[in-house]
Amino acid sequence: MDILNKIQGSLYANLIAGKSYLLILSGLKITLLITLAGLFLGTLLGAVFCALSYSNSRILRFVSKSYIVIVRGTPILLLLMLLFYVVLAKTRMDAVYIAVIAFSMNSAAHIAEIMKAALEAVDPGQIMAARTLGFTRFGAFYHVTFPQASGYARPVYQNTVINLIQWTSVVGYITIADLTRVINAIGARTADPFFVIFIAILIYLALAYATYLIFTLTDRKKRALR
Repeated sequence: MDILNKIQGSLYANLIAGKSYLLILSGLKITLLITLAGLFLGTLLGAVFCALSYSNSRILRFVSKSYIVIVRGTPILLLLMLLFYVVLAKTRMDAVYIAVIAFSMNSAAHIAEIMKAALEAVDPGQIMAARTLGFTRFGAFYHVTFPQASGYARPVYQNTVINLIQWTSVVGYITIADLTRVINAIGARTADPFFVIFIAILIYLALAYATYLIFTLTDRKKRALR
């Protein structure tokens, strides 16, 4: 009975008192916003750098390779702080936008490598066969290369999405009230950090599982269409 009362007390103090659940929902909203925006822009930018890596221009290939190597090798927290406290410090840009830029840049470097590896995994003989059968260069890419490369890239891309969700937990370092920062604030206020941190872990696990479920359902739908 004492344990049950303690759980109820923790539940009230961490979620109900002061409408803390609204703060958690607000933090979750910001986490999802940064994740989705960073993923979308990072995928587009990653596709650009992947394309540049196949350019006939040595300069463009060098730019692509340098970007990927430098950004992939830079911890996201340091990139985030560099943009917020140095590069964009005088712009008075909202910290959330800066976080989206940082995570877009970081995601782009990883996604470009994923795309490149997936494209190189496709058997060149199949592309040559498609061209022999009369497919244009774009037609061969769209009907032969792209479907196979997408299948190769999917598992790694899925992991990238999950990692991106987890990486957003560092945005509190630039004053953003994301899920992790809100959880820390509530735990400090109630002096009962275990309960609220456990809730945060469950939320992040739910987001990871939701990501896995979306990819799984997408795969099943593609198989059904075949």
